[in-house]
Amino acid sequence: MNTLLDYSTVTLVLALLLGPITPGYLRERRIDRELRNAEQGRPGHPEGRPGRSLDLAA
Repeated sequence: MNTLLDYSTVTLVLALLLGPITPGYLRERRIDRELRNAEQGRPGHPEGRPGRSLDLAA
């Protein structure tokens, strides 16, 4: 029983620490990907909407 409680406590603390960080990290990765695509001349997302590009010619 103590082992389960220990693992649960560690998991909860980890979730509390990583929870606020995750959205910012994902935003930074998206910005890096957009900058890399702009440097290579690839088109971005139409009208700034997130998702996959519909450019089939590439």
